[in-house]
Amino acid sequence: SCTLLKIKLHVPVCSCCCVFSGDLLVLTVATQETDGFRRFLRSAKHFNYTIKVLGRGESWKGGDYMSPPGGGQKVRLLKSALEDIQDENRVILLVDSYDVIFSSGPRELLKKFQQAKHRVVFSAETLIWPDRHLEDKHPHVREGKRFLGAGGFIGYAPNLKQMLSDWSGADSDSDQLFFTKLYINPEKRKSINITLDNKCRLFQNLHGALDEVVLKFEDGRVRARNVLYNTLPVIIHGNGPTKLQINYLGNYIPHLWMFETGCTLCNEGLRPLSGLQESQYPMVVIGIFIQQPTPFVSVFFERLLNLKYPKNRLQLFIYNQELHHEPHIRSFLEYHESEYQGVKLIGPEEDIDPLTSRDIGFDMCRDNIDCEYFFSIDVDVVLKNEDMLRILIELNKPFIAPMMTKPGRLWTNFWGALSADGYYARSEDYMDIVKGRRMGLWNVPYISHIFLIKADTLRTDLKDPDLFESATLDPDMAFCSKVRNKVRQYTQITRRNKIHSNQLYSQSMSSRHISLYKPDEQPALRPHHDASTFTINIALNQLGIDYQGGGCRFLRYNCSVNAPRRGWALLHPGRLTHYHEGLPTVEGVRYISVSFVDP
Repeated sequence: SCTLLKIKLHVPVCSCCCVFSGDLLVLTVATQETDGFRRFLRSAKHFNYTIKVLGRGESWKGGDYMSPPGGGQKVRLLKSALEDIQDENRVILLVDSYDVIFSSGPRELLKKFQQAKHRVVFSAETLIWPDRHLEDKHPHVREGKRFLGAGGFIGYAPNLKQMLSDWSGADSDSDQLFFTKLYINPEKRKSINITLDNKCRLFQNLHGALDEVVLKFEDGRVRARNVLYNTLPVIIHGNGPTKLQINYLGNYIPHLWMFETGCTLCNEGLRPLSGLQESQYPMVVIGIFIQQPTPFVSVFFERLLNLKYPKNRLQLFIYNQELHHEPHIRSFLEYHESEYQGVKLIGPEEDIDPLTSRDIGFDMCRDNIDCEYFFSIDVDVVLKNEDMLRILIELNKPFIAPMMTKPGRLWTNFWGALSADGYYARSEDYMDIVKGRRMGLWNVPYISHIFLIKADTLRTDLKDPDLFESATLDPDMAFCSKVRNKVRQYTQITRRNKIHSNQLYSQSMSSRHISLYKPDEQPALRPHHDASTFTINIALNQLGIDYQGGGCRFLRYNCSVNAPRRGWALLHPGRLTHYHEGLPTVEGVRYISVSFVDP
C-alpha cells in the first residue's frame, strides 16, 4: 500500500544550530484506506504534517508481515518519487502507515535527526530479519539495538537517491533485505553515511520491544516512552506481529484520550439521528440468539420492545435452540410481531447448529439491500439503556460493541489484551475502563454477547461463510480474530455520556434447572459456553443402572469426564476457558440438576 505525506516546514536556523532550515517531505505507503491508515493520518494532522497520497489505486504486490519476503513495491515507489526532487537540502522521511502513529511533530523529529550526525538514519530493532545468517556482519554497538528496521528511515534526498540507485528488484522482493545488505557493507555504509537510531530517539519498533514501551501522560498529551533507554520516540511502529499493541497505544497517542479531557475522538465522524423522520432511520436486523436455558427470557423481550427505535425500521432474526423457551417467544410474537418490519424464527425442530445460525442471521442483512446494520444480541444480555441502538449507530463505526458489566463485579464482555496463545490477558487500562475511570472509544481485540456491525462490512470484508470457524480457537474468538484481520477496524468498546453506568449487563445470579437426556429426544448437547461464571452439574440418577453414556467433554483440553454417580457434582468454569459439550446418552434417561452460578 502506498501514501505520500508531504510536509512543508520552514525552520529558521538558530545560533546554536539545534535545528536546520529546509523542507521536510514525508512519504508513506498505503494502497487502501484502512482504519490503520486513517489513524496514521489523524496523528499526522494533529502535528500539522501535510499529507499527499502516492500510489493510491495500485494493487499491493509487496506481501505482508506474515509471509516474507516483501516490500519491494515500497522501494520502487520511493525511488520514483525521489527522481523529481532536486533540492539537495530536502530531508525525506519514509514510514509505513497502517501500523504507525506520530507521537510528536516535525520540529522534534528534525532536531533529533540532526543530533544523529549522519545523512541517513534507519530505525533499529532487537531482532534480525529476514536472514539471520547476516547477524555477524552487523556492526556492534556499545549500547542499544543493533539491527536495521526498514519500516522507517530519514535522510537527505541526495543520499537516499544514492542508496536506491542500485535497486532493480521486483515488488515482491524484500526491502528489509535490500537495505540490510547496504548497511552491513562497510563501503556503502560509509559513502551513503548511514547509521541506526539505536536508542529509539526517532523510531520505536514494537516487535521484540513490548516490555520497553509504556504510555507517558504529560502536559495535555500522551506519548510512548522507552523505559530501557529513557527516550521519547517520535514515531511508533507496530511492526510484525504487534498489531494489537499498536492498537492499544493508538487508543491514547497522541491525544485520543487524556486525563484532562477524556475522549477526544468520541464526537468525530458521528451519524446524528435526531431530527430524522421514522422512515429515514437506518434499517436494522436484530439477531437474537438463544443457545441454552436462560432465566428471564420474557424480561429480555420486554426490554427489546422498549428500545427507542422505530419498530418499522427493525427486522428480527430469532434463533432458539431450547424447547423450554418456545412459549416465551410465541407469547412475544403473538402480541408484537406485526409491529416489526419482518420476523424470521428458527426453532429447535429445525436442528440448525449455533454457528450456522449466525451465518443465516448475517445473510438476512446481507441479502436485503435496505439493511444498513446487523445488531447481534445473546439472550442473556439485559438491555438497560433504551437508547442503546441509537447511540451505537450514531457513533458510526464499522464494528462496535457497548461494554457489558455486572453490578459490583469486574466481569465485562471485552478483553483488553490477548495472551501469546490467543486467549484472555488483562491490559494495563482494563480496571480503569471497567470501573468507569476512563470512558471513551477503545480499540480492543475481543468482544462477545452483543455488537453492531455495518451491513457494508458484512457484504465486503466479512462476506465469507466461515467467520466463526477455526481449527484452534473457540467460535467467538475465531470471529473476533477475523474481524481484526479483515476489517482492520477491530472491535471497539464505547462508554459515552450518561450511558456509562451499567448501560447493560448480564444476569448476576444463580439459576437452576433440571435437564434430562434421552436417546430419541435430546441425547447430547452441542459444543457451547455457559452464560455463567461457574456451572454445577449434579447427577440425579445412576450411570449403568438408569442410563448408559453421558458425561461432559471439554474440547480445548480434549478431556472427557464420565457422568458422576448419583448425588455427586461436576463443577467447572462456564465461559472463556471451558468450551464443552454434553456426551450422548445412548440408553435410558439421564437426569441432572444444572446450576449456573455468578457469585
